[in-house]
Amino acid sequence: MGLFQGMNISASALTANRLRMDVVSANIANAQTTRAQLVNGQWQPYRRKLVELRPQIQGSFRQMLSHQVSGRGDATGGVAVTAIRHDPSPFKLVYDPDHPDANQDGYVQMPNVDIVREMVDLMSASRAYEANVTTLNAAKQMYMKAMEIGK
Repeated sequence: MGLFQGMNISASALTANRLRMDVVSANIANAQTTRAQLVNGQWQPYRRKLVELRPQIQGSFRQMLSHQVSGRGDATGGVAVTAIRHDPSPFKLVYDPDHPDANQDGYVQMPNVDIVREMVDLMSASRAYEANVTTLNAAKQMYMKAMEIGK
């Protein structure tokens, strides 16, 4: 394990969680957008986006531990964003006959964004971001103390 690998792992998680917070913010900002995409001449509401993450190293914990113990492998890597996908859940139907996008029955298709779920996702991403900042600062302090010992 190299000197800066712990910092690199934290940096990858910071980047991934920052992207999660940006996507959640976009979902919240577009929670009432009924004209997000023009499909076959008809406007479609905004569809919720999801960030998919995966570890940069694949394998079980046992495999990574055995590689580390034997010195054959390097069990570092952090996390990576694999995709930003659209949530396939159906749009919400809201009865509002005065809305310009209402159909003949008076229903409007609203985005499939649930504000409560988005707030939970935002808090989760924010807490993960804070945890990685703490880890990064702890690693930085350890390196600073190690440099002081070397003086």
